[in-house]
Amino acid sequence: MTVKTETTKQHILNTGYELILSKGFSAMGLAELLKTAEVPKGSFYHYFNSKEHFGEAVIADYFSNYVELLDTLFVQTPGSGLERLMNYFERWLEFENGRCKAHKCLIVKLGAEVSDLSDTMREELLKGAELITAAIAQCIELGIKDGSIDSQNSLSSANTLYHLWLGATLMSKLTQSLEPLQSALNATRSLLKK
Repeated sequence: MTVKTETTKQHILNTGYELILSKGFSAMGLAELLKTAEVPKGSFYHYFNSKEHFGEAVIADYFSNYVELLDTLFVQTPGSGLERLMNYFERWLEFENGRCKAHKCLIVKLGAEVSDLSDTMREELLKGAELITAAIAQCIELGIKDGSIDSQNSLSSANTLYHLWLGATLMSKLTQSLEPLQSALNATRSLLKK
């Protein structure tokens, strides 16, 4: 693929991601995507067979970038396992472009919406969630080894924490408040500390 081709495809994916965050997948029309991205219809169909295929690609691209971030935070950043995990979850409360970072999660945004509409998109979301929980579990393992985390089962703890944070993010969206996320942060500390 040429640089221009890859840039065009990535531009469409990035534009679609932002539209999905603001409107949802079903409400985002193809005409709106093309107009916002300033690309012709032929460019869209050059890369994607359908809107559903495009949705799968947006999800896959999102998780590809997310896993890179997790590698940076959990493996390449100095500190104990507990410090690395708390740093990760504290980032959910930060703001970027006027939006709480937790509210940019595609699992929260699309989980209920597309699970009944598209098995392939649901499976792509599930695959991404499993990648995240696996990375959290590996970081918990690091914390167990360095003595900063008390856990008997890293994967079970990772699942519990990720489910806690997904629920807190949903409640934060409903209440338009960071309080559910702050509660999740406090619960995370309690669950992991010795």
